[in-house]
Amino acid sequence: MSWPEPVTLEGEVASLVPLAQGHAEELADAVTDGALHRLWYTTVPAPEDVEAEINRRLGLQAAGSMLPFTVIEKASGQAVGMTTYMNIDAVNRRVEIGSTWYRKSVQRTGVNTECKHLLLSHAFDTLGCIAVEFRTHFMNQQSRRAIERLGAKLDGILRSHMRMADGSLRDTCVYSILAHEWPAVRANLALRMERG
Repeated sequence: MSWPEPVTLEGEVASLVPLAQGHAEELADAVTDGALHRLWYTTVPAPEDVEAEINRRLGLQAAGSMLPFTVIEKASGQAVGMTTYMNIDAVNRRVEIGSTWYRKSVQRTGVNTECKHLLLSHAFDTLGCIAVEFRTHFMNQQSRRAIERLGAKLDGILRSHMRMADGSLRDTCVYSILAHEWPAVRANLALRMERG
């Protein structure tokens, strides 16, 4: 049996459902909102590459290193992005939440906060994780601020950690939330969701 197993996580404004090829058309449309694939400091598939990206993520799921989700906005019923549990370490009960992107029209709404709440709740309360990690490009200030607002703490920066599609080297900021920190993070997220 794989750990973690595919699951649907339901919130008030968004649902996280197992990623499937049936989401490809809506996700390709979502990528075009804000031309997310043109951002140099992140990796978002171009519209024509969404099907291949879904296949890549599902392949990693089959190998046991990723559990990918499609983000469904409840108001529209449409797929508005992707997120994953990745770099899964079943022995040590650790996951990374990453490879996340949302169409521009839902950025800075309650969707990301609720999705992170759903993923963190499942990781700590159901899966019994000892830590949940987040990683992002040093230059991705929007992502770094969002991770810090969650209550994650910077563990360090991996310099020249990986090569980007354009050939540049990425410095990767590594953040984490530990199990004993989760109650305070959960309370902070609940307050943020309540305030909208």
